[in-house]
Amino acid sequence: MKNTPKTYTKQELIAKLKEISAMGFVPNARHKNHGGIGNTLEDLLGIAENNLPIPNAAEWELKTQRAKTSSLTTLFHIEPSPRAIRFVPQVLLPKYGWAHQEDGGKYAKGEMSFRQTIHGQSRSDRGFKVVIDRKERKILISFEDESVDIRHKDWLESVKKRVGLGELEPQPYWGFDDLEHKAGTKLLNAFYVQAEVKKIRGKEHYHYTKVMMLQKFNFEGFLKALEEGKILVDFDARTGHNHGTKFRLRQDCLPMLYEKQTIIL
Repeated sequence: MKNTPKTYTKQELIAKLKEISAMGFVPNARHKNHGGIGNTLEDLLGIAENNLPIPNAAEWELKTQRAKTSSLTTLFHIEPSPRAIRFVPQVLLPKYGWAHQEDGGKYAKGEMSFRQTIHGQSRSDRGFKVVIDRKERKILISFEDESVDIRHKDWLESVKKRVGLGELEPQPYWGFDDLEHKAGTKLLNAFYVQAEVKKIRGKEHYHYTKVMMLQKFNFEGFLKALEEGKILVDFDARTGHNHGTKFRLRQDCLPMLYEKQTIIL
């Protein structure tokens, strides 16, 4: 006979999270540290992985993060338009890419790379930036040769020979409607839990110290986070494989993506 899955009302879940916080540091419930914070909390709550069973409520999820980490959280993957031409592997990589650091070693001779993490606050050292056009309702990728760092002058010269200097033509973009739908299906109402981490006798332990209830995704907050460099667009392609284009978030910035934030702890 199978055990009935544990369910919580929001009030019961809040009470349980406070109880878990009061336990102080608890050992990692799994052998691997990757994902240990979320897995351990799920075990303490008695729930299945990535499933927050709150009946008779809008969709909810549990989001966990290490406190004081500089690592970025991946929100979702989505390739830019026009998608029919597969912009990253067919345009950005061959026309704006550079030799992969393991070109001729781990990978075949001639392996190219296009790895850029960019945002809307300033241009990268290779001249790329996220630009938000509210009139056209698009998030665009822009290139400006004058902003390329002197360290990349040989690369810039190669771009000039391959495609010429000036703005990308056409510019890769994401339409507001597509992006709002994608983000809205990924960024559900959430209990956002942060944990302090320390090792005791070589094993990670977690103290769940901060809990916030986040409700209703706010696309304007998403755009603001992009403009302020809190959300970044991450390209990671090489000749042999496109690892996908990701929207990633800086530490502590998740609450600005929701209309309502309620501090629990």
